[in-house]
Amino acid sequence: MEAHFDLPPSAWVQRWAPSIRPGGVVLDVAAGSGRHARLLARMGFEVEAVDRDASLFADPPPRVKVVEADLEAGPWPFAGRRFDGVVVTNYLHRPLLAVLVDCLERGGMLVYETFAQGNERFGKPSNPAFLLAPGELLEAVRGRLRVVAYEDLTVSEPRPAALQRLAARRD
Repeated sequence: MEAHFDLPPSAWVQRWAPSIRPGGVVLDVAAGSGRHARLLARMGFEVEAVDRDASLFADPPPRVKVVEADLEAGPWPFAGRRFDGVVVTNYLHRPLLAVLVDCLERGGMLVYETFAQGNERFGKPSNPAFLLAPGELLEAVRGRLRVVAYEDLTVSEPRPAALQRLAARRD
């Protein structure tokens, strides 16, 4: 898969991050090189940026703690922790969806954007294991979070992709 190191922060994350409690603690899942953690820190949030390869995130700024953990094979590194926001982009590990919902504080926001079925026509990811089925993000939060916004669409920027996007709050 093409590296996302040079991409600007997701427009979806930029749109919904202001809905997270000001000054709150935000978990950036599969943070990679830290494009969203850096944005969130600039916005005044305390950020926990987790990725299986912390070396991708060189020189984290103040307000960002980088945590190296394998979220698919290892234990959940934030057991018992709650966050005011959880941000996930370009990453899907289905068993983690319920965990992410559970780790939100009351009033906490889940901001999620990743690839959906149909993306295979644009390149990678094309493996169905990494592509959301229609409505899958909605189903993952049904009855647990209040959906503020949801999109299932094809975009052309920053590169052509089929995506699902969700912004949802724990009441």
